Amino acid sequence: VDICFFMGHTMCRKLAVLPNACLERAKELKACVGSFLQKQDWRWLCCAYKLRKPRYRLTLEECLRWKESFEKLLSSQYGLYAFRAFLMSEFSEENIAFYLACEDYRNTKCIAKLSAKAQRIYNEFIGREAPREVKNTRHTQINVKSPTPKCFDLAQYRIYILMEKDCYPRFLRSTTYRDLLSQLTKMSSKKRPRC
Repeated sequence: VDICFFMGHTMCRKLAVLPNACLERAKELKACVGSFLQKQDWRWLCCAYKLRKPRYRLTLEECLRWKESFEKLLSSQYGLYAFRAFLMSEFSEENIAFYLACEDYRNTKCIAKLSAKAQRIYNEFIGREAPREVKNTRHTQINVKSPTPKCFDLAQYRIYILMEKDCYPRFLRSTTYRDLLSQLTKMSSKKRPRC
């Protein structure tokens, strides 16, 4: 009992020194993914991403297109949500978060905002004590000191390739994706008129 108390006390002290941003992010991830991981139901995934009223319904055809290429998966609103939830379940969501942050950075029209956005990306994903650290090069760290619209391009490309070669095939083989296909197949067969 004393050992358990000591270990619990030590863990609490270690958690207490973490930045609030890390603790809040952990709570947010747990809340977003908890229901989805337990139920593995598409409706729970939509709720996790606050899609109470999605613009359109996911179809079986769209879900099957995700198998064609990683780019097609990411270009689909629901594909991106499903892939992100899968990465969260594997505790590797920082890769897609970094990729999307770089996309947002690259699409920034106002040059005056680049410096602040670059610093935010650096603090969250690249710096020594980054709460969602991704593996990067020293080259990217140097680029952030004088940010340009393309300063994250190489790092973003490397993360994209990593996800395409490693995470994407695992997503396609996952029970998450197979269950979603199964649900959509059942739904589409119910909608077909009988002859």
